Amino acid sequence: MTTQDELRPTLTTEAGAPVADNQNTETAGVGGPALIQDQQLFEKLAHFNRERIPERVVHARGAGAYGTFTVTADVTAYTRAAFLSEVGKQTETFLRFSTVAGNLGAADAVRDPRGFALKFYTEEGNYDLVGNNTPVFFIKDAGKFPDFIHTQKRDPYTGSQEADNVWDFWGLSPESTHQVTWLFGDRGIPASYRHMNGYGSHTYQWQNEAGEYFWVKYHFKTDQGVRSLTQAEANRLAGEDPDSHQRDLREAIERGEFPAWTVQVQIMPAADAAAYRFNPFDLTKVWPHADYPPIEIGRLELNRNPDNVFAEVEQSIFSPAHFVPGIGPSPDKMLQGRLFAYADAHRYRVGVNADHLPVNRPHATEALTNHRDGHLYDGRHGRRKNYEPNSFGGPVQTGRPLWAPLPVDGATGTHEAPSHAEDNDFVQAGDLYRLMGEDEKQRLVDNLSGFIAKVSADREDIVERAVGNFRKADADFGQRLETAVRELRKQR
Repeated sequence: MTTQDELRPTLTTEAGAPVADNQNTETAGVGGPALIQDQQLFEKLAHFNRERIPERVVHARGAGAYGTFTVTADVTAYTRAAFLSEVGKQTETFLRFSTVAGNLGAADAVRDPRGFALKFYTEEGNYDLVGNNTPVFFIKDAGKFPDFIHTQKRDPYTGSQEADNVWDFWGLSPESTHQVTWLFGDRGIPASYRHMNGYGSHTYQWQNEAGEYFWVKYHFKTDQGVRSLTQAEANRLAGEDPDSHQRDLREAIERGEFPAWTVQVQIMPAADAAAYRFNPFDLTKVWPHADYPPIEIGRLELNRNPDNVFAEVEQSIFSPAHFVPGIGPSPDKMLQGRLFAYADAHRYRVGVNADHLPVNRPHATEALTNHRDGHLYDGRHGRRKNYEPNSFGGPVQTGRPLWAPLPVDGATGTHEAPSHAEDNDFVQAGDLYRLMGEDEKQRLVDNLSGFIAKVSADREDIVERAVGNFRKADADFGQRLETAVRELRKQR
């Protein structure tokens, strides 16, 4: 008679040998010391010690899901990207949400930008669109990114995030004023990953079959409606349920309530860029919708949860350098730095062959490279030659660039970005403040003043610089903030 255990598969070692006893360590006699020949013991312990890879320096805390992007409008006049080639065409996707500053074990419900990293598994290779839930960012030059992140992370002496560091940097970096105003406003703490918008944030290039190119910005507008938390609601939720956003996303998909976003783009003819009133490649600026109205191009739906969070969420990698024909970069100085930094971070964190993992490799085509060996290499290339050109039938180049070349002139050097007619660090932060209703303005002032007031008592210079940037954005904004901070610091 067949027992239930006889129907079950056999537990094996990593080498595939059957395990005789997984309950008891092999010892020298009953009660004696363990033997080094117990392969199961040492294999288990060694693997357990290595179960965690280095967490991301930023965006460590995340959740993800698979889905489908469907084209809803004809954009072939602007791009030759195959996955955008016809209305109704569908492409598999993987979307990873994340906070920026928190560690892997941090709470979800915190005031922090949210990463919105989207991988399209297209027939021409993977296209990664690495954005946030904000249309702008704190800085405009990638050279400042490590300094900025160091202010958001734990202080090397105290081991905690310090208001002194945060506001010292923001006060000395006035280009951050727009993003800080956004972050401390009503949308600064999303109620869930499903109830927030996503943005490509950077400016990208689209090129059509005729060789014409355009500048574009991506917008993902949540079909669930935007919902956010107040600071008090977030404080309570972060303590009661640190995994709130991850759980909400997973359970919604399990219920069949598939979250979706309407995908829009703003399109700027290439000839407009030089004379546009703002630098169109400045990540701290938006393109006002009155200038370039967003047009709908598709719909994104998430409909499948990962089976293994570590394998598919933690080991997922995204790089803005992963383009497909018809889409390319812009001169955005933050984007230019990220073209290198993201892929390099993954080579360090996951390994040089991270692209071989199921979540990262192309799903609708095959990657054919001459890269061999290294950590995680699976030998997939067999006996194929690993050089080019070769006369053994190896892969060859197409001779057609993925995107349009851009004209350059002038001398090399560490230049500031070119200034356009209305470029300054405060105009759009002021515009954003003046769009708010009175209650929203008061909540913004309350959120900002509560954090600025934590600056050390002997560093009034940091407080004044911080408040001064908001005063330059809008006089009323600055005055209300100054009064609120002064009152809070009196109470300390």
